[in-house]
Amino acid sequence: MKMMKKKVIISSAAVLVLAIAVYFIFLGSSTRKYDFRFDKVTKGDVNVVVTTTGTINAVVSVDVGTQVSGIISNLYADFNSVVKEGQVIARIDTTFLVQSVNDAEAALDGAKAKAADSKRTLVRETALLAKGLDSQAAYDAALTADESNQAALKQAIASLDRAKINLAYATIMAPISGVVINRAVNVGQTVAASFSSPLLYTIANDLAKMQVWTTVDETDIGMISLGQSAAFTVDAYPDQKFNGVVSQIRLAPVTIQNVVNYTVVIDVDNHDLKLMPGMTANVNIAVANAHDVLKVSSLALRFQPPGDLVDSAKLQAQREGFLARGGSGGDSSGAGFVGRSATDSGGKGPSSVVAGSHGSFGAIRDSIQAAHGGKLNQQELRAEMGKVFAKNRVSQQAVWPAQGNKNVSPSTSGTMKYGIVNLYPQFQKSPYVAQHQSGRARVWILNAQRKLEAVFVRTGVTDGRYTEITSNNLKPGDQIVLGATSNSDVAQTSSPLTGGGQQRPPGGGGFR
Repeated sequence: MKMMKKKVIISSAAVLVLAIAVYFIFLGSSTRKYDFRFDKVTKGDVNVVVTTTGTINAVVSVDVGTQVSGIISNLYADFNSVVKEGQVIARIDTTFLVQSVNDAEAALDGAKAKAADSKRTLVRETALLAKGLDSQAAYDAALTADESNQAALKQAIASLDRAKINLAYATIMAPISGVVINRAVNVGQTVAASFSSPLLYTIANDLAKMQVWTTVDETDIGMISLGQSAAFTVDAYPDQKFNGVVSQIRLAPVTIQNVVNYTVVIDVDNHDLKLMPGMTANVNIAVANAHDVLKVSSLALRFQPPGDLVDSAKLQAQREGFLARGGSGGDSSGAGFVGRSATDSGGKGPSSVVAGSHGSFGAIRDSIQAAHGGKLNQQELRAEMGKVFAKNRVSQQAVWPAQGNKNVSPSTSGTMKYGIVNLYPQFQKSPYVAQHQSGRARVWILNAQRKLEAVFVRTGVTDGRYTEITSNNLKPGDQIVLGATSNSDVAQTSSPLTGGGQQRPPGGGGFR
């Protein structure tokens, strides 16, 4: 009897556990509740900058060395000395160099004597050969000796000139006017110029004009153009902002920890001489600016809601409307973007090029149908619209580079710059144009039934935190959804911003 009761109790417990499991499996999802995170559409500025670091350098700096070896006998310039071009700044002991000149002079005198003697012998042999009193062989020997001695005389003259030049090189003169920023030797130090020129001084040409050499990685270099403004700070003056202009984008790649970088040079006015060579600069290069525009949080564009939150009927209606219009465009409400990726990378598709300058896609479709007498089927209509889009895309790309080049300085070909006479045209990479960032995306709003409706928008520039909205289907103050968190299934909605772990909503398309 007891055994029977025990079996009944165990069976009842098992049935209860099974009932609870069935409830949570089949009914739990229907009672799921969500907490939403909202943000408002606002108006303001969107500033796109590329952040990097660099080193401040003088525009022109010259390492002064010596071409002769010897002991430093005199130094006439020290750190921070202001020197003029051609001014004597150092001397090397000339004892051995003077003796070299004396040896060369003595060798020259001997060569002159031999040349004179051979000349006299040749004249004598010539007279004897003419009278038939000497042989041709004797004359040839005298001629050869004279030619050899004349060549030795020229060699002796060259040796003397070389010795005098080396003696002159013992006096070191400033190659440019500027400030001595480094002195590498002391008086009495021996310098050897056997294999390479030893460093004596480093002279900076003009510290009132400086340059910042920065490295920009390959993911951002496409946004850098000549003439862009840059602002930077240095640790010495953390509260002061310095301004400069991008003057050069060097083509030589610099690989740092397996990341390809390119050197970008920024010209800076340093009239107050606060900036010193070698300082580290934290640089922000302004690449795009949108003033007083409609903007939304970039999180809203990346939000991917769970499927049970999406108003499927509304989304299906948008899809059907898109298909009814031929599937090649959209109207001002942006509904034509249904079924595509939420963000068309780069905004270079036909829709992003044509819509801004040629009105709605519906008008384009109607005009094409009218031109063909309304006889085009859906496939033929798509082909004709594709031709229109391609034509307008080419025309836009022809205009944009011209706009991006307005700040580019003219070529310096044939002019003197930093001591370089440039006889060749300058290579300039394609300029960055902010319009190329335009694309398509969608945001979500919560309706009265607490369901999410998609609003398809056109996007402009973005600074990472905020993104410009160029379409007119949103207005300031509209509330959009940034994220949703389930209070009944935390595991499925692990991210309050993206709805991580949930299924993708109907309508397709990836999100940014």
